[in-house]
Amino acid sequence: MKLKKIVTEAQLLLVGIPVLLWTLIPVYHLVLFAISPRDQATSGRLWPKNPTLDNFDTVFHQKHYYLTHFWTQLGNSLFIAVSVGVITLAVATCAAFAISRLKVKGGRTVMNMALFTYFIPAAFLAVPMYKTMATYGLLNNHWSLILAMVTIATPYCIWVLKQASDKLPWELDEAARIDGASPLQLFRLVYVPLMVPSLVAVGTYALLLAWNEYLYGFLLLSAETDITLAVALGNFLAADDSPWEVLMATGLVYALPPAAIYYAFKRYMVSGLTAGAVKS
Repeated sequence: MKLKKIVTEAQLLLVGIPVLLWTLIPVYHLVLFAISPRDQATSGRLWPKNPTLDNFDTVFHQKHYYLTHFWTQLGNSLFIAVSVGVITLAVATCAAFAISRLKVKGGRTVMNMALFTYFIPAAFLAVPMYKTMATYGLLNNHWSLILAMVTIATPYCIWVLKQASDKLPWELDEAARIDGASPLQLFRLVYVPLMVPSLVAVGTYALLLAWNEYLYGFLLLSAETDITLAVALGNFLAADDSPWEVLMATGLVYALPPAAIYYAFKRYMVSGLTAGAVKS
């Protein structure tokens, strides 16, 4: 039995270590570029000869042409990501409650139809989404990107919350109804408190999805003061001589908030996203 356990752990290590290295190597190079002087950024060294934080000074003080609106664009990213997380959470929570606990007629059909949209690559929906936003006069408006990302994130979030909700004991609902609770009181006093891990998980998922979005941000927003930082980073690649060290320093700064959010809610992410995965 002990030998079998050792063999199993060895197999996991043989798979896990290469995957870990494959994941960390790009992060390592991101940091390497970010702390390298311009003349050493592409030297091929495993560590810069003269590490420097000047690139971060350039970013924070907006000393480069492509970083003129750095703080504004970072604020745009934050506003859009938080808005998407909150709206998606509100819509998905209410929908999952109606489908799972209130057994609304046709609810499962609507959920399945929404999930079916994931069979279509997001890139294929970009042009119809652009046309829709143009029709309603929302182009170059933060709400165009917010609504687009809510549309993309909500079906999955509804499905996760519905699966988690199905695991809640029906006896709680029956007891609350016997005590005279209305559906709204059932939602507020029973459903939401018990669903906190899953709610945090899907809210974080939607926030990070919007934070990292590039394609829809590039299509729907155009003004330099309105675009997100993810889109602004793409402008660096338009230069003939891209300042890779400044680009990587900006990218590292941009990666810190979602990393902090993920590790802050990591235990909720694991328990929330796997809720309902195994039926008892």
